Amino acid sequence: QVQLVESGGGLVQPGGSLRLSCAASGSIFNIYGMAWYRQAPGKQRELVALTTNGGSANYADSVKGRFTISRDNVNNTVYLQMNSLKPEDTAVYYCNLGIHTNTRTSWYWGQGTQVTVSS
Repeated sequence: QVQLVESGGGLVQPGGSLRLSCAASGSIFNIYGMAWYRQAPGKQRELVALTTNGGSANYADSVKGRFTISRDNVNNTVYLQMNSLKPEDTAVYYCNLGIHTNTRTSWYWGQGTQVTVSS
């Protein structure tokens, strides 16, 4: 069984920064894919950042140069560093990890964390 726990969301002023964390636990063999999505009120969930083992990261045009996806292999934790935040970045952010366990390979979702950018 795999569990993902997100943290790091909150209220921040425009121009500020936040770092989201997504900690994976369970019978994890390895994490082969990492992604962050977000969903604003009344909008569809959209892909923010995506990377796979050995591959380069891809970002939505709206966050390029401001957001960075990274990982801590030792602790099975994935991060999204968000800088120069704008009000339009306000959304619930979800991590989505591709994980090999000893019994299956699948993508798993975090519970979501609210990010609000407002003065």
